[in-house]
Amino acid sequence: MKFEDAQKDMNLSYFGGGTGVLVSGLVWCIAGSIALLYSNQSSMLALFFGGMFIHPLAMLLSKVLKRPGSHDPKNPLGKLALESTIILFVGLFLAFYVAKLQVEWFYPIMLMIIGVRYLVFHTLYGIKTYWVLGILLMLSGMLCILLNANFVIGAFIGGVTEVIFALVIFSQTRGLVVKTT
Repeated sequence: MKFEDAQKDMNLSYFGGGTGVLVSGLVWCIAGSIALLYSNQSSMLALFFGGMFIHPLAMLLSKVLKRPGSHDPKNPLGKLALESTIILFVGLFLAFYVAKLQVEWFYPIMLMIIGVRYLVFHTLYGIKTYWVLGILLMLSGMLCILLNANFVIGAFIGGVTEVIFALVIFSQTRGLVVKTT
């Protein structure tokens, strides 16, 4: 499979990754709301456990939107998508550990980690928008730390940013046609 064909397959299958970005943004907003209503610890757990449902819900949403919701098993970029998930596990470990010392840094660290992972998504989907999204999230995380932002601010920055970018990605990939072979 040619590289461009692999990207097209990923792009078509998952709506350019827009379904995952949308679900992720909603998880961040839910986690932020939980911080407002309950506690910081409950919020962090909501992001952690909610994050486990991002991919399955994104696959389901892709199917609802008339996309395959799964890539060709021969697509080598499928491995990169899975491998880039390791970034999240390392980031979660760091964020949870640092939160024991400085709870306000949990979401900023997660913003930076998710931003780094989105840089890889340009390679997966061939959409330069992911570079902008990744850089914006990384800078937001850095600014939250430098400005000593309240704990919940980072959660809503992540959530709102991802929802907006999901809409952009949907508009960029809506013209793709589902293969009927």
